[in-house]
Amino acid sequence: MGQTLKCISPIDGSVFAEREVLSREAAFEAAQRARAAQAAWAARPLAERSALVMAGVAAVGAMNDEIVPELAQMMGRPVRYGGEFGGFNERASHMAAIAEESLADIEVGEDATFRRYIKRVPHGVVFVVAPWNYPYMTAINTVAPALIAGNAVVLKHATQTLLVGERMAAAFHAAGVPQEVFQNLFLDHDTTSELIARKAFDFVNFTGSVGGGQAMERAAAGTFTGVGTELGGKDPGYVMEDADLDAAVDTLIDGAMFNAGQCCCGIERIYVHESLYDAFVEKAVAIVNGYTLGNPLDPETTLGPMANVRFAQEVRAQIAEAVEAGAVAHIDTMDADDGGAYLTPQILTNVTHDMRVMRDESFGPVVGIMKVKDDAEAIALMNDSEFGLTASLWTQDVARAAAVGDQIETGTVFMNRADYLDPGLCWTGCKNTGRGGGLSVIGYHNLTRPKSYHLKKVTG
Repeated sequence: MGQTLKCISPIDGSVFAEREVLSREAAFEAAQRARAAQAAWAARPLAERSALVMAGVAAVGAMNDEIVPELAQMMGRPVRYGGEFGGFNERASHMAAIAEESLADIEVGEDATFRRYIKRVPHGVVFVVAPWNYPYMTAINTVAPALIAGNAVVLKHATQTLLVGERMAAAFHAAGVPQEVFQNLFLDHDTTSELIARKAFDFVNFTGSVGGGQAMERAAAGTFTGVGTELGGKDPGYVMEDADLDAAVDTLIDGAMFNAGQCCCGIERIYVHESLYDAFVEKAVAIVNGYTLGNPLDPETTLGPMANVRFAQEVRAQIAEAVEAGAVAHIDTMDADDGGAYLTPQILTNVTHDMRVMRDESFGPVVGIMKVKDDAEAIALMNDSEFGLTASLWTQDVARAAAVGDQIETGTVFMNRADYLDPGLCWTGCKNTGRGGGLSVIGYHNLTRPKSYHLKKVTG
């Protein structure tokens, strides 16, 4: 009997799903099947690959009534929010729409003597390691463009959302994508590392923790296999003195608390100009006090449990340490807080960057709010982080936002919005948030390699 992966439901701590991992031999055979099938897939017309991928996306949408409560069971998101199909479809649709232009040959020049151009050709087999927090949307970011570009894809999904990869593969196969071209595998860490180290894949895309990303890079060391990573974040919001206060509070607090704070680009620290600070905090506390913490299967619930008890305990520890060091907690413990996965959302003031809650990734429903006097102070604080995914700036002055954005060490700068992934823009980070980029034309460039053609014509 091999190792078994178990999804423990945060609703009640029960085992919701379990799957046995593949043996080392079976895993390598699966990777070989993907490699054997890839060339024929890449030889199909681009329009045909795109159509099949979009048919797979539609087949996932047809499962949405089953998927929504399943996600609540696996990772705790309330059913009232309706799942992820909107973003899942938006991202795949955009990548399909731009595929022809993004993957077109780059014509360098042609005359009577030479024709010169650069093609974008698929890597071969792309390995996608997807996280549990937005399990469908994060997976499709790479799965759709990788398949459209002509790669075969092997998907390994997080244990917390064990059934997502299975559903995606079933939907895509039913739509006509060959089984060997898109495979969902259940793998343990050792087999995963060995597959990468033995060059079973031509490109690896990993979304997860910094430690997980480091493990991927170590496994790939010396193989020259490309590795793209989106790792931790500690995304800031900055509210300037001319901001629309109500819009800023509503959006930033939602960005901090939605999905129990378990968002890749969720807001984890907020800096507010001193002239708006007191009003901002008052409004923020009122919003959070209006949340209903509870069972995610109840349509009245607005905030579900965190996906795992250990995630909630880390957030509790950060909050407790901050309060002990002088921070002020504004939200009283809610009735549904059980000391386990169900965690009271929290707003902290009187925080400093000496506190872990303002430095380490929390990935939970807590946010610290600090007062600042000007842009220079806010920029210094926003950059005082080992992470760099997004920053959210609130002002009525586009030029000012752009100027501040130029000085911030992040992959994305938002103005008057937060916690959104635009598929027309490159999704990327810097510092310990990782390297690479997904979606947009750059996503296609990362999932292919350039191949140059220098063709000398025979002339009489």
